[in-house]
Amino acid sequence: MLVRDLMTSPAVTAPPALSLPDAAHLMKTRGIRRLPVVDESGHLIGIATDRDLREALPSKVSTLSPWEATTRLAAIKVSDVMRRSVLTVPEDADARDAAYTMLQHRVGALPVVDAQGQLSGLITVTDVLRDYAREPVTREPLAEGSA
Repeated sequence: MLVRDLMTSPAVTAPPALSLPDAAHLMKTRGIRRLPVVDESGHLIGIATDRDLREALPSKVSTLSPWEATTRLAAIKVSDVMRRSVLTVPEDADARDAAYTMLQHRVGALPVVDAQGQLSGLITVTDVLRDYAREPVTREPLAEGSA
C-alpha cells in the first residue's frame, strides 16, 4: 500500500501570516491537530501543531488582562511558532515505511509531498490504523473475558 492511497488530501493548510487565534480556530473547527504551513506557491515551509499553539498561549495564571492577551495573541503569526524542520514523505512511498518513520521519530503525522515539493496531503497514525483495521483477521479472535 502506498502513502497516496492512505493520506488525507487535500490537507487543511495555513499561510505563514495567519494569526495564532485564527489558526487555533481553524484547527478546532476542522477537528485537526496539525496544520501544514505553505507559501503562496504551495510549497511546505513548516508545520504547526496544537501543542505549538498551546505553548504560545498565555497561561491561565497570567497577569495579562483579557484585552492585553487578545491583542498580543493577534500579533503572533503561525510562522512565529511553526516547526521549520519537517519530516516529509513522498506520495509513492510504502505506507509501512511512513508508519515506521512516524514511530521512530515519535510524530503523529507526516506531510506528503509530490516530486516538485508541493504539499499533496497528510498521512497520520489514524490513517495507518484505519487501513490496518480493514485487514482481515488471520487468527481466531479472543474469546470474551480472555486477555
